[in-house]
Amino acid sequence: MAPEESTETTRLLQSFERRFLAARALRSFPWQSLEEKLRDSGSELLLDILQKTVKHPLCTKHPPSVKYTRCFLSELIRKPSGDSVTLSESTAIISHGTTGLVTWNAALYLAEWAIENPVAFTHRTVLELGSGAGLTGLAICKMCRPRAYVFSDCHSRVLEQLRGNVLLNHISLEPDATTPVEHPGHDTHHSEIPRVTVAQLDWDTVTTPQLAAFQPDVVIAADVLYCPETVLSLVGVLQRLSACRKDEQAPAAYVAFTVRNPETCQLFTTEMGRVGISWEALPRHDQKLFPYEEHSETDILKLML
Repeated sequence: MAPEESTETTRLLQSFERRFLAARALRSFPWQSLEEKLRDSGSELLLDILQKTVKHPLCTKHPPSVKYTRCFLSELIRKPSGDSVTLSESTAIISHGTTGLVTWNAALYLAEWAIENPVAFTHRTVLELGSGAGLTGLAICKMCRPRAYVFSDCHSRVLEQLRGNVLLNHISLEPDATTPVEHPGHDTHHSEIPRVTVAQLDWDTVTTPQLAAFQPDVVIAADVLYCPETVLSLVGVLQRLSACRKDEQAPAAYVAFTVRNPETCQLFTTEMGRVGISWEALPRHDQKLFPYEEHSETDILKLML
């Protein structure tokens, strides 16, 4: 970096730091200068800004209000992506007989990991199991440039909310997919806009041919290890996914979860071993974009289907 550019970057970082520590109005931040700088500096500058603001030692010790931090991060995320993620959620943990109408910690954690590791999703078809409110998938669609993204769940109210959240973020939906169907073939390898569908998918009844119709390159799931019955159903789906691309490499798979009951997590790894699915825990990532409870133990497993 040239000396002049280094000086400009330092001034920009100082400007963000001083305004954030003083809790100044967001409109006073030098957003235009940041956008101009991002064209040359890339995401490294965003990480530097996070260190000077949200992750500043003073903010770690004396954090600003959650509302102020959330608004700041929403504005910051909008700069490289051209937009922010907007969600409609239920205010109740359990609503209409499901927990899928709210966003849970592991979904936020997986979204942060995806933003830090976009190459895992770029120009690929992603199938999300148990999408819930859709935060993780919307972040991936906006920040990681997948070729196609399939949100899926089995609860009708969750699917209704999912479709609404996708449209709320100005993302076009392919024709409604209440059952797995093969996407029409057209080359979007270089497209910035992924093909997005919302599919009804029951883990206990979906077949290998139906899963194969999605042609997934990557499979993800977040906060779906909450009871033994669900774990067994999930392992069954993963086993079928491992066999759904006979002549090609099996899809990569990532499962994020918060450790609430160690026995349930142990059951998941034991059952995967029983059906021949190996796994490894990913290192904790440094990306911290969303305000959530960090004292909870959240992990991401990479599965070898």
